[in-house]
Amino acid sequence: MSVVRDLRVLLRFRNFRRLLAVRLLSQGADGVYQVALAAYVVFSPEKETSAAAIASAMAVLLLPYSLVGPFAGVLLDRWRRRQVFVYGNLLRALLASATAILMITNVPDWIFYVSALCVTAVNRFVLAGLSAALPRVVDDERLVIANSLSPTAGTLAATAGGGLAFAVRLLVADSDAAVVLVGAGLYLCAALAALRMAPDLLGPASELVQPRLGTALVGTARDLAAGVRHLAAPSRREAAWALVAMTLMRFCYGALTVMVLMLCRYALSSTTDDGLRLLGLALGVSGAGFFAAAVVTPWAVGRLGPGRWIVVCAGAAAVLEPALGLPFATGPMLVAAFVLGLTTQGAKISTDTLVQSSVADGFRGRIFSVYDVLFNAAFVGAAAVAALMLPPDGRSVALVVTIAVIYGTVAGAMARFEHQ
Repeated sequence: MSVVRDLRVLLRFRNFRRLLAVRLLSQGADGVYQVALAAYVVFSPEKETSAAAIASAMAVLLLPYSLVGPFAGVLLDRWRRRQVFVYGNLLRALLASATAILMITNVPDWIFYVSALCVTAVNRFVLAGLSAALPRVVDDERLVIANSLSPTAGTLAATAGGGLAFAVRLLVADSDAAVVLVGAGLYLCAALAALRMAPDLLGPASELVQPRLGTALVGTARDLAAGVRHLAAPSRREAAWALVAMTLMRFCYGALTVMVLMLCRYALSSTTDDGLRLLGLALGVSGAGFFAAAVVTPWAVGRLGPGRWIVVCAGAAAVLEPALGLPFATGPMLVAAFVLGLTTQGAKISTDTLVQSSVADGFRGRIFSVYDVLFNAAFVGAAAVAALMLPPDGRSVALVVTIAVIYGTVAGAMARFEHQ
């Protein structure tokens, strides 16, 4: 298979292997932690979960990063990214352990959410840093392949982490706190793996490093404005369009995520454990779609270009999402999970490639942080819309049709731009 050959080529780069190890451990821990939170908030037998409750949890956990994200980008363009991976993962291990303690103590929900909020806040720095550092460990010729395999491998690691969380939760210990502690251990391993790389290896360039925090924070607005102007230049307009398209596709994915949670919790299962198992299966099938995207996307981008591949992904989702979603049955839902995993990840690989190849190294950190902000805002907005549209059992024809229309609009808009 070409994907195996491409992976072998990339693994010859020692520093790529080391960065990939950090990504796999870090995102594997994310998968464990996120499933533990979902099980605690959505599938606890004593909780009567609603779409509004899920949306509220997502808002608490994600919306504040519209404020954190810009600072993450500015700091990533000044701080050594390797140090971010070391100290960020150490901090997350400590905070995740605190979350586990809060799960087994009688504390108000807001304290639990603050703890989870802090873990995810640090996550903004780590994920944005991983994307910004990738061009420092591979050459330009292999950047598309690296963008196909590295983030997709991270997503698969998160899926595997989710599977590990389900296994611990259902087979080893019926305790969400125990699952969170497993995630904390993986965060610690990610920090240790980052120590294998030289402090200056991942950039930014030494002349851009400004260690004084005050100077970095004061210049945030000016630097972000410069980053947006950099992205808006005519030579980078395709990357800007791709970011908008990916944000809308993220909105669609977020709305469908809330719907699947509700379907697994109520309509398609009789007990909370059955619902948790079904959700785990859906996540695994979606992960298979992510892997398929890693196999298909380099070939498709080579023949169509990244922009046109986004058109194909959005167009396929527009057609297949209602066809598979409207039956509201387990089999079609799982097929839809695979299709949306493939199309969403295929579009993301293309977007990452366009941004990385168009944006100068000194701007990559802040641009990818803006990228994260758009992702979070779109996901929270989608959860809010889903909460308004979804009935208690999760079946909503109107939501499925609305998402199909958005996918179709994205495909049409990108196709028009590509033909200009």
